[in-house]
Amino acid sequence: MAEIQLIGRAASPGLAFGPVAVLTSAVAGRMASEDPEQEAAALRAAIGGARAQLAEQIKMIQSEAADILEFQAAMLEDDALTDTAYELIAIGIAADHAWRRALDLEIAGYRAAEDEYFRARAVDIVDIRDRVLAHLGGVDVVAGVAGGSIVAAEDITPSTFLATDWSQGGAIALASGSPSSHVAMLARARGAPMVVGLGPLSWHGQPPVLALVDGDAGRVIFDPEPETIRLFELRMVAAKAELAVAEATSLAPAFVANGRRITILLNVAGPEDLANLDPAVCDGIGLVRTEFLFEAAHGLPDEETQYRVYRDILVWAQDKPVTIRTLDAGGDKQVPGLTVEGESNPFLGLRGIRLSLARPEVFRMQLRALCRAAVHGTLKVMLPMVAVPSELDRANEILDAEFTALQAKGVACARPPLGIMVEVPAAALRAADFGAAFYSIGSNDLTQYTMAAARDIGAVADLNDTSNPAVLALIAATVEAGLKRGVEVSLCGDAAANTHLTAALLATGLTTLSVSPIAVARLKAAIAKVSS
Repeated sequence: MAEIQLIGRAASPGLAFGPVAVLTSAVAGRMASEDPEQEAAALRAAIGGARAQLAEQIKMIQSEAADILEFQAAMLEDDALTDTAYELIAIGIAADHAWRRALDLEIAGYRAAEDEYFRARAVDIVDIRDRVLAHLGGVDVVAGVAGGSIVAAEDITPSTFLATDWSQGGAIALASGSPSSHVAMLARARGAPMVVGLGPLSWHGQPPVLALVDGDAGRVIFDPEPETIRLFELRMVAAKAELAVAEATSLAPAFVANGRRITILLNVAGPEDLANLDPAVCDGIGLVRTEFLFEAAHGLPDEETQYRVYRDILVWAQDKPVTIRTLDAGGDKQVPGLTVEGESNPFLGLRGIRLSLARPEVFRMQLRALCRAAVHGTLKVMLPMVAVPSELDRANEILDAEFTALQAKGVACARPPLGIMVEVPAAALRAADFGAAFYSIGSNDLTQYTMAAARDIGAVADLNDTSNPAVLALIAATVEAGLKRGVEVSLCGDAAANTHLTAALLATGLTTLSVSPIAVARLKAAIAKVSS
């Protein structure tokens, strides 16, 4: 087969070379019973098996990936999704065919939805469909994806990504997809190179054997010529050496070329992100997501559970500042029993601080746990999705009340400063109006709302660009407000880890960036190359 070069969009940086694993959604068939009751029982067992598998994955992950799987688990408990399949079984259709037919109808409905959020969820329904079909057929839906493979597909589901061993290398090459998709975010966190938007992967009946993936340039070469392989391997060796140098100096502070100090903080999705990590690698923690505590199958966490987790993270930080974000539920982060179901546009609905203020009993419990944990380190608390000053004012009143109540009971506690995430354009434009103790710019949502382009929709992926002058202007305006008020401004979204944006972000006046642990070495190396 002749060498095929395709250009797409860079979704996760890095270089990879390996055997190609072509993914399809096909799942092995099964021997069906002629008894509808037995077929219904088989489907119930398969759905139960899929739910159990999801619960195990969620327990093991406890990170930003968990909310994606929680959505799938919640869908499997929805009678509206499963009833159609059981009705088809009752008229004599085999369980696997009934399930596929019912889910394909659901998928078509999601893909045809006017709302971008629901169109983006179609891939999750595909994931659910294939997961249950795999259990019905007694097979592993991701069997055959060996570590180190170049995964080629139309798209890749979150569970397929999570079930693949990326520690052995490998990469992803997709015909469609988006650099801002959930899977792209996971790929960047795991260090797996990824290119999306390659267009039709037509093999004419003869799939490729090998592939080279350039996640920096957005290029994939299938069945490369020997000379192409030789030159690419030289690049890989050079890149590996450069990364080794960066990692060797990752414990050192970050400076631009003229000596200006840049503060590097960590984004943490759960305590396991800090395992075996030296606190010297960072200047503190800029974002601790707390959603993982609320996504466990056993229900909402109590105060003691939350307190212990927050305490342990503060102890790890060794008195370096730690910013913990209050529950950011809603939008694409659904929490059963807490978030609102059936909103026509969840991203513009009851989410973040809006949900916390609407459910004060949950919010108060979290604030009490944070006040108790604050005695163990330097804690700051951050509110998500703040749009108007009154939301911060109400949160401060609740925090004051809970802190005072704890003091009255003689409970060891401290009152942490309260800051806001700047992810709504209204907050960025009027940041100086907020009495926040600090600002943390959430570039993912700020970009999405400014450009009116969802990060999960491939058709508008070009618009979801933090380097757009309008987005950079809002970042600069927030930095200016911070300077005016004398408070810290940081940026904690995906843009912080994108080394192609480092110079542009620092040009806005930012001096604090927060990234996932795996991105620290590469970011510090990029900062050192910035001239001013």
